[in-house]
Amino acid sequence: MELDRDNISRLREMIEGEPCKITVVSHTNPDGDAIGSSLAWAHFLRTLGHTVECVVPNRYPYFLEWMPSIETLRIFKDDRNGETAAFISGSEIIFCLDFNCIARLEGLSEVILSNTTAKFVLVDHHLDPPQEYDLVFSHPECSSTSFLVYKMIEKLGGTASITKEMGESLFVGIMTDTGNFAFSNLTSDLFETVASLVRLGVDIPYVHSMVYNSFTVDRVKLLGYALNKMETIHAHGVGVAYITLLESELRRFHFQQGDSEGFVNYPLTVKDLQMSVIFIQTRNFIRVSLRSRGDVDVSRFAKIYFEGGGHRNASGGKSYKSMPETVAYFRKCVEEYFADGPR
Repeated sequence: MELDRDNISRLREMIEGEPCKITVVSHTNPDGDAIGSSLAWAHFLRTLGHTVECVVPNRYPYFLEWMPSIETLRIFKDDRNGETAAFISGSEIIFCLDFNCIARLEGLSEVILSNTTAKFVLVDHHLDPPQEYDLVFSHPECSSTSFLVYKMIEKLGGTASITKEMGESLFVGIMTDTGNFAFSNLTSDLFETVASLVRLGVDIPYVHSMVYNSFTVDRVKLLGYALNKMETIHAHGVGVAYITLLESELRRFHFQQGDSEGFVNYPLTVKDLQMSVIFIQTRNFIRVSLRSRGDVDVSRFAKIYFEGGGHRNASGGKSYKSMPETVAYFRKCVEEYFADGPR
């Protein structure tokens, strides 16, 4: 992956001047890539003398609580005294990592957009970034934002500026967003980066175990329950699976933030299925997560039918209908979308 030289030069001028206040923000329901890239980038900026705060809209999954320096992360939802909002409002640079539309950060977006003097920098790998940034590092071909952050730090300060702590954070992001190196965009450059993290002392089995072997009994039971509810559709030669989870069902299994992470991937282990969707009911809407393999473009599907988007094989959206209405609508959409075959 090649980074634009002019962009790197502009970024260097921006961050290698006088120390300033910087906010690093990531998306709602932050995952391993959001947290890993944010913590590592904030660490790097602090080595340059800046005052930096990492902010996420709501709490991260409990199985990421072990990550180095995660206690420094500010959760906007818990900002009772307004300190986080005040820091954002007074920041001179705001980095947006692992998402590209500020308006989708719910209440946090209002605080961010109220700062009309800060420089806004996008660092992301999702499709179709809006034109609302002063500087853009948008690389949809990149497997994760953490990999992108590694390449940026490599250009700005060299690999010697990456510590083991930063390496652990970056590997969490790389590992989780590639599905343990099973998804697309797996390049030799990516594996060379992982090799460099190993040389730093990152213990891959340890990191893997902390992320994937730290679940609760309730989470495992919820997974079994969800898979038992799986329904399938075969439309015009395309196999599609979907799972629904109501708020009442989540409460039955003492749901915690992050417990449903990865559920949507399991149906794709069935050889005749090319697309998988999970509908999770929240207080205000139904969260729609989509995954696919091969030529099936769920980013386009999410954009057309669920006001969403993301990657070709991994996307999300929302529904404001009831669960039965959402499922009926979804089944109709599948028939329509694949009428001319896989796309």
